[in-house]
Amino acid sequence: MAKVKSDILTKSFIKFLGTAGARFVMIKQLRSSGGLWIFHKRTNLLVDPGPGSLVRCLMSRPKLEPTKLNGIILTHRHLDHSGDINVMIEAMTEGGFKKRGIVFCPKDAIEEDPVILKHQRSFPERIEILKPNKTYKIEDFEFTTSLRHIHPVETYGIKFKLNQTSIAYLCDTRYFDGLLDFYKTDILIISVVFYEPRFDIDHLSLEDAKNIISKLKPKRTILTHFGMSMLRAKPSVQAEKLSKELNIKVESAYDGMTLEF
Repeated sequence: MAKVKSDILTKSFIKFLGTAGARFVMIKQLRSSGGLWIFHKRTNLLVDPGPGSLVRCLMSRPKLEPTKLNGIILTHRHLDHSGDINVMIEAMTEGGFKKRGIVFCPKDAIEEDPVILKHQRSFPERIEILKPNKTYKIEDFEFTTSLRHIHPVETYGIKFKLNQTSIAYLCDTRYFDGLLDFYKTDILIISVVFYEPRFDIDHLSLEDAKNIISKLKPKRTILTHFGMSMLRAKPSVQAEKLSKELNIKVESAYDGMTLEF
């Protein structure tokens, strides 16, 4: 066991603490909603700590220690992405007694009807407001934000590099012209809530994902953030179909999945 722990902490990795998308999968916890943990060199980052993020960190094997976090990135304020933001700030700063870490979030996450409580805002070293097409640095890690997505609240995707591999996280949005320009990358992590298109809700469908993958042609694509219709359609089956049809490696994420670099 000690050897496994040593190995994982010497390699850069992304761990899927949850693959739930939208309300009902989150509410029923048919998939977990803990977000993404990214480790690179000495830097630990948590992206979108939805409900259960703290529990998923502590249940991981090897355990992911929230007090070792250097920062938290919130792509947007919806609860399936932000439900555990306050408890993870509390954990990162050891109850506020150790002022540490940076929280990155859109402006509306701390404005009227905020998801980050006023009480928590003095705990991190600072809170940085995300803006479109801007690069941010934290310890050994840099990431760049996308243009603003089409979603009911202020939302940004992110792009970063682990060693020599570029990775982009395409989070919640409606498909629109111009979306593709930012997401040219080696590995594309894409949120696919719907199996079939829903023109009344600003989320991507499997058909949207197919369109995006076929145009961008990443070396590897990982589908995640599944809604009820995607779960019924079995994401692993749909990913296999896309792989064969597009001749591009496409796979579906599962809770606890780890990508090492």
